[in-house]
Amino acid sequence: MSYHIYGIGNALVDKEFEVDDAFFKDAGIEKGMMTLIEADQLASMLDTLTTRYGLKKRACGGSAANTIIGASYFGAKTFYTCNVANDEAGDFYIADMKAAGVDTNLGDDRDEGVTGKCLVMVTPDAERTMNTYLGITSELHSDHIDEGALAKSEYAYIEGYLVTSEPSRAAAIQVRELARKHGVKVALTFSDPAMVQFFKEGVQEMVGDGVDLLFCNEQEAKLFADTDDLETAIEAIKKVANTFAITLGPKGALAWDGNTLHEIAPNSVTAVDSNGAGDMFAGAFLYAITHGHDFAAAGRLASAASAQVVSQFGPRLEAQQHEPLKSVL
Repeated sequence: MSYHIYGIGNALVDKEFEVDDAFFKDAGIEKGMMTLIEADQLASMLDTLTTRYGLKKRACGGSAANTIIGASYFGAKTFYTCNVANDEAGDFYIADMKAAGVDTNLGDDRDEGVTGKCLVMVTPDAERTMNTYLGITSELHSDHIDEGALAKSEYAYIEGYLVTSEPSRAAAIQVRELARKHGVKVALTFSDPAMVQFFKEGVQEMVGDGVDLLFCNEQEAKLFADTDDLETAIEAIKKVANTFAITLGPKGALAWDGNTLHEIAPNSVTAVDSNGAGDMFAGAFLYAITHGHDFAAAGRLASAASAQVVSQFGPRLEAQQHEPLKSVL
C-alpha cells in the first residue's frame, strides 16, 4: 500500500474575510450556506469585501483538500485528485499542496482557464458563509483520476460538493467504482446541507449501493433521511453506510463502527471561525483509523482537532499544531 487516503474533490483558493451580519443583508447572501456564484459576481464581491474588510487569509482549499492536508500533517500518506488552471492561483495551489506533503495529479500540463475561488465570510458568531466560483474545478473529470494511486490506497475519500457539476459527479462515482474493483474502502462526506437539500438525487447516486464510511453533520443526516428526528436519521444512514460519523456541533459527535455507537465528547472552546471544522474532523478521523486506532479514539482526535480549528482563523491548523493533539489517542 502506497497511500492511506486517496481523495477527490474541488480545488479552490480560499480567500477569507471577517464580516458583520449587515453585509449579508446588503449583499442579499444567505448566511451559513455555500452558494455557487458566477465570475462577474466573484469579481464585484471580491472588490467589495477587500475594500470594506480587507483580506484576512489565502490558502489552497476545497473541502476534501482540507481533509487530506489535515490527515497528511498528522502523518498519513495521501494523494489528491483535483483540477486547477495554468494560472497564478493554480501555481499557488500546487505549491501549497506540495508543502503539506500531499501527492497530486497536477503537473505543468494544466489547461488554460481560471482556478476556482471560494470567498469565505466569517461573522463574529464564528459562522462561516461561502460563495464559490468553481472555475476550472467544475471540469474535474474521470481523466484526472490516477487509478494506480487509488488502487494502492486504503481509503478513497469523496467530497459531496462534486455533486453540483455533471463531469465531477461522474468522476466521483467512477472513483467509488474503481475503489470497489481494487478492494479499497470508500469514504464519502455530504460536505454541506445545501448539497443534500438541493442535489439529493445526485448525492444518492454518489452513495450508490452504499459506502464503507460516511461523514456528515446532524442537519445533513436529517435532510438525507427526510426527518427531524436524529434517531430516525441514524437508522436511515445505517442502510447506506457500514460505518459513519455524525458531528453534532457543540454537542460533540457520534461514531458508528458497525457494532457500537460511540458518543464523542465535545471539546469546549471559544469559537472564532467554524470554516474547515468538518473537514478537519474527517481528516483526523481517517488518520486515526488508518493507523490502528478504533472509532472511539478516532473520534477523540477528530473532536480535539476540529475544536482547535474552530478556535482560530482559517480552515486548517499549522503543521506543528498536529503532533501535540495525538496525545488524546
